[in-house]
Amino acid sequence: MSARTLYDHVSARHKVADLPTGEDQLFIGLHLMHEVTSPQAFAMLRERGLDVAFPDRTFATTDHIVPTEPSARERPLADPQAETMLQALEENVAANDITFYGLDSEYQGITHVIAPELGLSQPGMTVACGDSHTATHGAFGAIGIGIGTSQIRDVLATGCVATEKQQVRRVEVTGELPAGVYAKDIILQIIRTLGVDGGVGHVYEYGGPAIEALDMEGRLAVCNMSIEGGARAGYINPDATTYEYLAGRPYVPDGEEFEALVDDWESLRSDTDAVYDDTVTVDADGLAPQVTWGINPGQVVAIDEPVPAPADITDPTARTAAEKAIEHMAITPGEPMAGYPVDVAFLGTCTNGRLSDFREAAAILEGTSVDPDVWAVAVPGSEQVRAACEAVGIDEVFLDAGFEWRRAGCSMCIAMNQDALGPGEVCASSSNRNFIGRQGDKAGRTVLMSPAMVAAAAVEGEVVDVRGRPEVGN
Repeated sequence: MSARTLYDHVSARHKVADLPTGEDQLFIGLHLMHEVTSPQAFAMLRERGLDVAFPDRTFATTDHIVPTEPSARERPLADPQAETMLQALEENVAANDITFYGLDSEYQGITHVIAPELGLSQPGMTVACGDSHTATHGAFGAIGIGIGTSQIRDVLATGCVATEKQQVRRVEVTGELPAGVYAKDIILQIIRTLGVDGGVGHVYEYGGPAIEALDMEGRLAVCNMSIEGGARAGYINPDATTYEYLAGRPYVPDGEEFEALVDDWESLRSDTDAVYDDTVTVDADGLAPQVTWGINPGQVVAIDEPVPAPADITDPTARTAAEKAIEHMAITPGEPMAGYPVDVAFLGTCTNGRLSDFREAAAILEGTSVDPDVWAVAVPGSEQVRAACEAVGIDEVFLDAGFEWRRAGCSMCIAMNQDALGPGEVCASSSNRNFIGRQGDKAGRTVLMSPAMVAAAAVEGEVVDVRGRPEVGN
């Protein structure tokens, strides 16, 4: 047998058939659902008189449309459309014996936050969800893919999905992250290097010393944004860090069964002589905090680097995109993003809504105050994250500094609830997308950055370099 990557190992384990279309039919080991993309899929099943094939492998939560302001979570929800979606999900999961973490559950939260913390996401799995950021689960050495409504129907009805075989690109991140630079900066640099379409037709295997040094929450942040680089999925080979994180989680066996699982997970790692379709190296030594200057996650500069001039961009498509971005963001080429004024600071999402993210931000906020002209919102990625933060007083640090402290949900990442930008407002955001209109009004503007950078921007009222502050160890 020839040497294989983890992607090859996992695909081979889950392949059911070669389809006439040239696609592979893959069995899905874990299917995650939320309230926005599932109602139509369940309706399709009812029209055909079909049952859910593997309800025990399907788990649901509510995250996209739920209010995060505590007083707004009473039922019925004030937004009639949100209430209708939530009711539909509740009825569908009850009718099909699907485990559901609703608003009254201590485990409610963003799909890609709760599945890892519950131990549902494990090495060697195929994970599917009607959400583009399903690549998050690749942090465990799984293959996570986002799927559309018709594919949700297929997974519900058969447990399988049709997917095209991908090439594998190894992204080797060498060196060591400096203080004040985080996993978010790594993935922004990767997307900047390879482009928002660079991963089309590929899965990314992230590795190298800087990746191996990340804890699981940092790895989740890196894999989460694989889709922003055009990749179908992204993953990291499982190791001791992975196994230590999983041990003791609710859906992870213990004792001898766990040890047997670890032995099996080890066998899934990419073979030492695996051959990749492509290899790219990114150096973390000397990496500065990265921020977006434009309207896609590939329009990125270091905090101390000037925004590029469109005239200096040789690719016509990229040049046109840069011209549109500069007009929308109202920035001046040749100047750095440092000093760019912000109106809103948003911390949360499936990218950066975990305990370590709030801990890093709290270190910046301790003893400070949010700029009086900034609306600052902190939204834990799950109720478990919220409880963990509150157990050690992190919420008090945010509240004392002037942040609003919310309940779990997607919130301003996608602005499908009351958390949204107004016309022309600029948001320093820990989210994953800076598309026009993504965070609310189409005239709103988004600057992506790490949680620590969001906290610093909230205090200063502008984009600033978090390095050199005593709170980050410099």
